[in-house]
Amino acid sequence: MPLLRFDLVAGRTPEALTALLDAAHDAVVGAFEVPDGDRYQVVHQHAPGELVVHDTGLGIERTDAVVVLQMTSRQRTREQKERFYALLVENLQHRCGIAPSDVVVSVVENSDADWSFGHGRAQFLTGEL
Repeated sequence: MPLLRFDLVAGRTPEALTALLDAAHDAVVGAFEVPDGDRYQVVHQHAPGELVVHDTGLGIERTDAVVVLQMTSRQRTREQKERFYALLVENLQHRCGIAPSDVVVSVVENSDADWSFGHGRAQFLTGEL
């Protein structure tokens, strides 16, 4: 936990996808201090033209390497989120060659009652986690 959902333009190799997911996971672990084995990631690949990520007036240019990441998580501090953003773009740039301008992140926060990791139980509420 958190749950990371990636939207990408199709065409990356399996090795490139693994590098991207590993880089993102390392940013999660570094910023939020979650256990290394706490990893939930989903990749959605889109045909060219099906992923539209325009500039919002900031002068940011995008390429087909764009990564749109939606993170669903328990509440995190502003400092943790800013650390995550910085670690994420640093890891993606150095390990995957993805420019920081091609990384868009949205965080959706929820509470402990909003998670079940299996067996029909809310493990944060039951004390299992």
